[in-house]
Parts: sequence; structure tokens; C-alpha cells
Amino acid sequence: MGDNVTLPATTPVLRVVPMPADANFHGDIFGGWIMSQVDIAGGILASRRAHGRVATVAVNSFVFKQPVLIGDVVSFFAEITRVGRTSITVAVEVYAQRNPGKAMVTVKVTEASLTYVAVGTDRKPRELPVDPLP
Repeated sequence: MGDNVTLPATTPVLRVVPMPADANFHGDIFGGWIMSQVDIAGGILASRRAHGRVATVAVNSFVFKQPVLIGDVVSFFAEITRVGRTSITVAVEVYAQRNPGKAMVTVKVTEASLTYVAVGTDRKPRELPVDPLP
């Protein structure tokens, strides 16, 4: 079910373990659960760059490569790929580590691209600050 891969050398934006309530009757984690976690991970990075609130405006692509299983340690790695006047596009790669403590296997389970727009307290688009946070 896929080759064993290595996690990226960067720090994940988010890491979570899905539980039985997140799975269908076959034991696979719902795609919608993964999508929401990807949106959270991308939103964390986008809000750092925006210095504040962002809203998801587009899911540009979303590919499921492997199932996520109950008990997997799921890591979300995000990278900003484009910055516009008010928008930020983020690529998110998702990896699952299986069988912790035994013969651990790491597989890439999802990759996605999402676009966020910076919004003000009035929830209307606002220009991004020139300088990103460190």
C-alpha cells in the first residue's frame, strides 16, 4: 500500500492522531476529516503571513494518495507558494506514520493547494503586510 517514505526535514505545521469517531465502518478516516485538518494547517501558515485573520477562498487541488487509518500519526507540512495583494496560496503535504513502536511505516497520504484571503475585523479583504513575520 505505498512505499515507505521519509518525512520532510521541516517542522510540521500540525500533527494529530485520528480517533475511531473520525472513521467510517471500514476503519478508514473520513476524507472530510482530512480536508478540514488540511484547511487548519494551511490556515495556520496563511494567518502567520497575514498577521491576522484569513478566510479560505479556494481549494485549488486536493489529491488523496493513501487512506489514513485510526491511530496513524498524521503530520501536515505547509509551504506558501504564492503571495498576492490580499491572498496567500499554500501547498500542504500530509504524511501518516503507522505502527509506532514497531516497524514504523511512513506514507504520503494527501497533497493539496488552498488559497486564503486576509480579512479585517469587518471580514472584508485587506492588503497583506509587506513584511512576513519571522
